[in-house]
Amino acid sequence: MTGGQVAGLIAAIAFLILVLFIGMFLVKMNKTLSEVNRSMKTMTSDVDVISHQAEDIMANANELLEDVNKKVATIDPVFQAAADLGESVSDLNTATRNLTEKVGDTAKQTAKTTLAARVGKTAFDLYRNHKNKD
Repeated sequence: MTGGQVAGLIAAIAFLILVLFIGMFLVKMNKTLSEVNRSMKTMTSDVDVISHQAEDIMANANELLEDVNKKVATIDPVFQAAADLGESVSDLNTATRNLTEKVGDTAKQTAKTTLAARVGKTAFDLYRNHKNKD
């Protein structure tokens, strides 16, 4: 064997080893891509299921919201009546305070008038007694 033949043989062996490594790499790559494809199919089906469930949840949430809105609409008059009652009680308290003040003022005036009448009666009695003595 000559040097050129040995070099050709080494090159052929190196090329064969390179082809084997590339073949093994491609086989592993094929397995990996197959696994990726299976994973993508699984994820796609899972996402579809989740999407359908989310749509169902949204539909139920919309129905629940509509139901709550209807119930709140029926309760609103009760709250309005309570607010009106509170306002009426406040007005009644104000009127009661005003009446109490007026009654108190009238009582003071009556007390002054009664005192003035007693003083006047006493003065008149003294005058009559004084006149009867003469």
